[in-house]
Amino acid sequence: MKSRNSNASTDPGPQSWRFTQLCSSALNRGIAAVKEDAVEMLASYGLAYSLMKFFTGPMSDFKNVGLVFVNSKRDRTKAVLCMVVAGAVAAVFHTLIAYSDLGYYIINKLHHVDESVGSKTRRAFLYLAAFPFMDAMAWTHAGILLKHKYSFLVGCASISDVIAQVVFVAILLHSHLECREPLLIPILSLYMGALVRCTTLCLGYYKNIHDIIPDRSGPELGGDATIRKMLSFWWPLALILATQRISRPIVNLFVSRDLGGSSAATEAVAILTATYPVGHMPYGWLTEIRAVYPAFDKNNPSNKLVSASSTVTAAHIKKFTFVCMALSLTLCFVMFWTPDVSEKILIDIIGVDFAFAELCVVPLRIFSFFPVPVTVRAHLTGWLMTLKKTFVLAPSSVLRIIVLITSLVVLPYLGVHGATLGVGSLLAGFVGESTMVAIAACYVYRKQVSLAPDRTPAPGGTPCRGEGDLSGSLRAPGEVAKAVAPLVHTSLRLDAPCSREPQGPSRPEHLGPRSGW
Repeated sequence: MKSRNSNASTDPGPQSWRFTQLCSSALNRGIAAVKEDAVEMLASYGLAYSLMKFFTGPMSDFKNVGLVFVNSKRDRTKAVLCMVVAGAVAAVFHTLIAYSDLGYYIINKLHHVDESVGSKTRRAFLYLAAFPFMDAMAWTHAGILLKHKYSFLVGCASISDVIAQVVFVAILLHSHLECREPLLIPILSLYMGALVRCTTLCLGYYKNIHDIIPDRSGPELGGDATIRKMLSFWWPLALILATQRISRPIVNLFVSRDLGGSSAATEAVAILTATYPVGHMPYGWLTEIRAVYPAFDKNNPSNKLVSASSTVTAAHIKKFTFVCMALSLTLCFVMFWTPDVSEKILIDIIGVDFAFAELCVVPLRIFSFFPVPVTVRAHLTGWLMTLKKTFVLAPSSVLRIIVLITSLVVLPYLGVHGATLGVGSLLAGFVGESTMVAIAACYVYRKQVSLAPDRTPAPGGTPCRGEGDLSGSLRAPGEVAKAVAPLVHTSLRLDAPCSREPQGPSRPEHLGPRSGW
């Protein structure tokens, strides 16, 4: 995590991400500590939480809207208005699923759970109705803070969220809720953590940014962003994140149906609920790498004021990405392949018994292979966000779901069942999605080259800079075809010099300026 004037990544960093995933484990411990029907309660909370994250997920990507588009108070008002509407819609869906036949069909029928687990899941889902709005408000202000390089504050807010949740779990475990309504222990703790995080980020915005940004964006900042532009930029990212969030409920659904809704199915869903946060700890934070390019791209007009003193180059970003991926892979193999380490983590953090922890070992080891596709996806997504060409990412979400469902259908015929089936299918979906993102990046790069034939690199030439110049972004992934396997060998040349031919006749209007699309 870096301070206001740092030239390193704007991401809150791996420490805050590991704390965040540790928090999910602490919430699970709040349920596991209730010895009576602990597995059933864990499965109910897991189903409700995964469905809730489906609604919350797309809103969290408004962090990127704040990062790329919010340059004035007026822009911020528009972003907040979008989140208020989205939060209200999510709350309505939560209520419908909790009280209508739609919820009974989605939870009881589709997942093949018994009446007890189904009723607890719908009740937990109702309790979580207000969480998407609080989460969305926090993420919007996090993006604005990251834009102005207040990554340390964003990281502190995330860690404060975790600490608040852990503290409230410990407090509520000694209250009457353990006997009356155990589901409220993790849910109330989740709300308290979100309240702390949202308050910290909003106060940070008003203290450090609100008074220094203009009321409206001038031409030097690209003009005022419209709600239409924000939504056009946001919806592909939201679609991708929605498919990522819905992946977990889909996995729970197929795993439960594969085992016929028996006690083994409930146990498998409980294993998935316990292993998700632990498995995400070493690699989940890699997703935030995509915020690096939009924050430091010098050719983005909105960064001209906040990044004037930045010395970050493409070489720095490439090295940073490589180090992050190497660190994540190392953590995965140390945590999940060292004998007895993963069992000890599950026993000490979540509070399960040793027999249950042993069932989680194989799924956790599969998580060791997630860092590579996640890094590829995050790095190339960040570059496409810089160009505001996020629409090309939409097909990757479709391919992810297709590969995921195909794996969930085919693998049982190969003898793979239970939690292993779920995590293995998730890995296949990640690989498919990352492959499609790489193909999209190749397409955009070739399109950029074809529309800017005069921008050929020449050693010792003059760097191509100027208003609307996309020279840095144009070659951001370099030879993107080489970025597919592995990403760390990409040729990232943001600041590569290039030679410019003498200015010829003006280009046709439909081709746009020479330097851009």
